[in-house]
Amino acid sequence: MTDDDRIFKALADPTRRFLLDLLFARDGRTLTELESELAMTRFGVMKHLRVLEGAGLVVAVRSGREKLHYLNPVPIREIHDRWIDKYTEGRVSALTDLKKQLEVEHDDEE
Repeated sequence: MTDDDRIFKALADPTRRFLLDLLFARDGRTLTELESELAMTRFGVMKHLRVLEGAGLVVAVRSGREKLHYLNPVPIREIHDRWIDKYTEGRVSALTDLKKQLEVEHDDEE
């Protein structure tokens, strides 16, 4: 399985996306804090966090007796650059060209 595959697999699950949203809102949360936001067992949350960590989307750091979880947005950005940006560039350019053309036509009418 490639890194991209791990990231797409991690992002495919709504619970994991919710966990990423929680960490985006406030980084450095404990398992207990994350678990309190979900209607599932502690073990279930741990399984989801392991998938996110395996994909490099979450980094866990020990702080005393606690383990804090942090969002790592770099893999998402890499997916964006590799899989999304290149497919939207042509459309954005076409829309920009169309806008300029319509503005010129509008100016010519005045």
